[in-house]
Amino acid sequence: MRILMLSWEYPPRIVGGISRVVYDLAQNLVNKGNEIHVVTCWEPGTRDFEKDVNVLVHRVHTYSINTNNFIDWVLHLNFALLECAIKIFNKYGVIDIIHAHDWIVAFTARVLKHSYSVPLVSTIHATEYGRNQGIHNNVQEYISGIEWWLTYESWKVIVNSRYMRDEVVKIFQLPPDKIRVIPNGVNLEKFKGYEKDYIFRRKFAADTEKIVFFVGRLVNEKGAHILLDAIPKVLYYYNDVKFVITGKGPQLDFLSHKAESMGISSKVYFTGYLDDEKLYRLFKCVDIAVFPSLYEPFGIVALEGMIANVPVVVSDTGGLDEIVNHGEDGMKSYAGNANSLADCILELLFNPQKAEEIKAKAMEKVSSIYNWDIISRQTMDVYREIIEESGKTGWGKGNTLM
Repeated sequence: MRILMLSWEYPPRIVGGISRVVYDLAQNLVNKGNEIHVVTCWEPGTRDFEKDVNVLVHRVHTYSINTNNFIDWVLHLNFALLECAIKIFNKYGVIDIIHAHDWIVAFTARVLKHSYSVPLVSTIHATEYGRNQGIHNNVQEYISGIEWWLTYESWKVIVNSRYMRDEVVKIFQLPPDKIRVIPNGVNLEKFKGYEKDYIFRRKFAADTEKIVFFVGRLVNEKGAHILLDAIPKVLYYYNDVKFVITGKGPQLDFLSHKAESMGISSKVYFTGYLDDEKLYRLFKCVDIAVFPSLYEPFGIVALEGMIANVPVVVSDTGGLDEIVNHGEDGMKSYAGNANSLADCILELLFNPQKAEEIKAKAMEKVSSIYNWDIISRQTMDVYREIIEESGKTGWGKGNTLM
């Protein structure tokens, strides 16, 4: 099959989790004999076109019209994406499926679908309603409307968890038979070659201190502030511990000031953004990884912690709740509850044997369920289903610009 993927982020451009999902999915689809074209944003230091292993990556420059408005920027991006995609259709011929990742590329996806009569599938990685726990202003209403429009125009909608399936049914009134649940995965070889580096570890904590690790965007929904609220209780019972918080985002200053005002700043280390190499090294040095999200459609970072052989503590929300079985392959705290989070951390600190058992079971689970070989096959099944169904209706014949 020849697949055209649309995504506003693709490595080395990493804004959230979409980038790595698109990368891993595309690479694994290529490995199964498919021809994959990814149309995405240009990033400084990258080429406009390259063969990334065997994925054909086309990067576009947004129109150089100055704007401070994100919505206007999205429209400029879609004009550029569309120009590039038309050239791909003209050069490479028949495209079997258009696969759009999230609302930002919806305009391009819809135009291509109707212009070339190619079936469209979309992956909804998160919703504006979920991110903001409701719709509170005109911009959020506009984005949510585009999300609905994209799902309406799609032959099938892929979501990454049962939680997200229920969310899109509720918000967009989608018929359940239009939705396919396919989890995100993780590269099982991601940490291959990385070992615990004690010299590197000493940049963050003393040898006698345990490290409790958070990594994620520093926004309210990721719950770093909940972790800060849990720290005093942890320190009261277990003082030889350092809390390392990695990531960037609009809450960085707020969180730094909060740690100072709580009198715990000496126990909290804000690293800022770390590139992949440093992040992987750090994962191999920590003792517990904590993901106290308030909203999390899936939670790839939890899987990364599990394959890094680190016991994870997650909140019982969204996709995280589906990934972890409490006390077996991880620990689950009540979402938004700092006391519950502290209890889970303390249980792992005081019970190293239990931590070891959790790590072993977590690795087994990720290897058997969340690996990209299985996930890419499930995605191909959806593609074939769409092609078969659209073929029976007579729609989608020709791939010729109307």
